[in-house]
Amino acid sequence: MTEDADDEIQDAEVASIVAIASRLRSRVPALVRHMIERMSEEIPELGVDERLTPLLNASVESNVETVLHLLQHGMALDGFETPWAAGEYARRLAQHDVPLVALIRAYRLGQDSLVRLLIEEVHREGFDATRTSAITSRIVTFSFDYIDLMSQRVAVVYEEERESWLRNRSTARAGRIRELLAGRSVNRSVVEGVLGYRLRQQHLGIVVWIDDVARREFELANLDRLIVTIAERLGCVARPLTVPCDEASSWAWLPFAEGARVDHDIIENTLKEWDFPARVALGEIESDLEGFRTTHWQATQAQTVAVTAGQRAPLVSRFAQVGTVALLCADLKHTRAWLTHVLGPLAADDEQHARLRETLRVFLAGGGSYTAAAAALNLHKNSVKYRVLKAEEVRGRPINGDRVDVEMALTACRWLGSAVLSGTERPPRSCS
Repeated sequence: MTEDADDEIQDAEVASIVAIASRLRSRVPALVRHMIERMSEEIPELGVDERLTPLLNASVESNVETVLHLLQHGMALDGFETPWAAGEYARRLAQHDVPLVALIRAYRLGQDSLVRLLIEEVHREGFDATRTSAITSRIVTFSFDYIDLMSQRVAVVYEEERESWLRNRSTARAGRIRELLAGRSVNRSVVEGVLGYRLRQQHLGIVVWIDDVARREFELANLDRLIVTIAERLGCVARPLTVPCDEASSWAWLPFAEGARVDHDIIENTLKEWDFPARVALGEIESDLEGFRTTHWQATQAQTVAVTAGQRAPLVSRFAQVGTVALLCADLKHTRAWLTHVLGPLAADDEQHARLRETLRVFLAGGGSYTAAAAALNLHKNSVKYRVLKAEEVRGRPINGDRVDVEMALTACRWLGSAVLSGTERPPRSCS
């Protein structure tokens, strides 16, 4: 074979890869969802904190887009920048003590999913065996080179951030608090001395965080000032205990006198007045060391619901309101399947079905009274009755047989919205 003929074959192979990569750009969202689902199932360390899920999604999506872009335009690997989301996700994992090996494995799983899809597309072209083998070899080699380079880059980011984070945070205080939360046996007097905070009192556990981690002007000190302001306005008996969870969130315990009650409106109004977009999750007031642990756990559960709900979540999320829903957040895949089973087509993610669900929820919460529901919803009694009957019709069966499940499912829909509602595009079969 002449050199010119060999060049023509190689050009044809490259052209085929370019065409395949171009076609797959429209399938990126479904592919990313499939990758995230697979990573969540096979790498449990990545699911330890729901707040990191949006950043994981962004990291995976940016890597997939980068690979397809490079393939589509025939660009060299040494000429591209590391996607911002990929580097930021590595930094946040370092801050959360997630092992580096979990991050590297996520890249390998992502590579496997994307290569499988690309190779399937090659076979669909109907090339002869020689050309199919050559194109496949190019794709596999490119993917390994990309993952090898990206693994090195994010590993460097991870290690640098890990060293910086450990050096700069208040290690002694954070370590003592984590020992307490882990249930380890401790000398209370010694721990109280290190923390500067009494354990033998009533506490309210709170989590405060900021959604927009890209705000470069933001500092953790802002969260500390916010927490102190909230404590002062609520009339706490002493200074709160605070500790950073990561660069965008803090844990805190507010000390209260016996019999004190929390005015949640004060917290919400304080957040509205503040100069950056913070959110708060609250536990319940609990007593002594065990209460210290319990109220913190409650606050983190309320935060999980808020993070899952996204922008539909209120500024202040209370465990007393969402405790049961928080349990459903632990396994959104099966929660979504359960909701679809309980509500049927009524679980569709659109405004029409949302109105029907909310009317039915208020009707059931009011003891099945059309009059009470009409007053709560500011509707005519006949409108409520129509919507309730329509909701049962859409569901396909009456609510009397499994009323408790229906109420729970409607509450979950109200809080979690699109995260659990049906109608989301499923991953392509070629990725499974």
